[in-house]
Amino acid sequence: MRRLLMEGAAMTNARIMIVIMAILVSCAPTNARAESSELRVAEQFGIAYLPFLVMRKDHLIEKHLEKAGLSNIDVKWVKFGGGSSMNEALISGSLDFAAAGIPAFLSLWNKTENNPSDVAVAAGLNNIPVFLNTSDPNIHSIKDFKGSDKIALPAVKVSLQAMVLQMAAAKEWGRANSTRLDKLTVSMKHPDAMVAMLSKGGEVKNHFGSPPFMFEELRYPGVRTILNSADVLGPHNFNVVYTTKSFHEKNPKLYKAFIVALDEAMKIINADKRDAARLYVESASNKKENFDDTYKMVNDPAMEFTTVPNGLMKFANFMSDMGMLTRKLKSWRDLCFPEAAAKAGS
Repeated sequence: MRRLLMEGAAMTNARIMIVIMAILVSCAPTNARAESSELRVAEQFGIAYLPFLVMRKDHLIEKHLEKAGLSNIDVKWVKFGGGSSMNEALISGSLDFAAAGIPAFLSLWNKTENNPSDVAVAAGLNNIPVFLNTSDPNIHSIKDFKGSDKIALPAVKVSLQAMVLQMAAAKEWGRANSTRLDKLTVSMKHPDAMVAMLSKGGEVKNHFGSPPFMFEELRYPGVRTILNSADVLGPHNFNVVYTTKSFHEKNPKLYKAFIVALDEAMKIINADKRDAARLYVESASNKKENFDDTYKMVNDPAMEFTTVPNGLMKFANFMSDMGMLTRKLKSWRDLCFPEAAAKAGS
């Protein structure tokens, strides 16, 4: 009897161990379970976001997710009207990949130190300079601006254009005078600013724009560029793609599939820019895009579609000097995930 009881106890213990092991296995975080069931990417408007358009139209993310064994992921493209709402969505966890100008990214990066939602650059989206155009025959450089002149740009003090204007002023009159032209700036949407400048009848005759508006303006008689951001900074990203470190760590397959898809989109654009222009025109919501004009923009030497992060350190150094950044960094690579930091950026 004693022997039977001992054998029964041993069998019971064995069953208990099996149950415990089964529970532990079911709770263990495998790669498949660690990955999110959806991937949410910010969808912005304009020719600068052409790589995202190619990714969406050709289902490139889905293609590489399937190769990674994640065929049931729901890829969502979420539209945003501005950088602030997009950044809020990223930090709240309702967005996975955002894309905006370097100053917008740096401002968010500065706020998220030692935070689960700390952000880093996943890739560049393009190298595109921005032009400050004028219809005023009396203005030939930023030195010609007077107190009555107005400069339209997306957002006073915080936009990429506003930052470049400060950098140009610092280059011209010294760092202490970097905000010298700020009092002339007014916040306007690019379409409204272009109309105001071309009308020549109002007080706004200067527009620090972005593609396609800055290119379109130059087709009108009397309009010319008085400041090119590339002359101030050298080559720089107009937009960077970024996400949280938490997403990067928890979703390695999703992250890699997105980056590989973005790389493929760049190759598609650069291999056939006429076809890329056609895709953009066909996808335009207002149906007013002209193919020849669009192709000229896409094929313009000033427009480069690349994932290499460029210009990060120059913006960061300036913003740090101006007291806009309190976080310290030694290199532009400190702002990037390892995959992006491995590239020959700046």
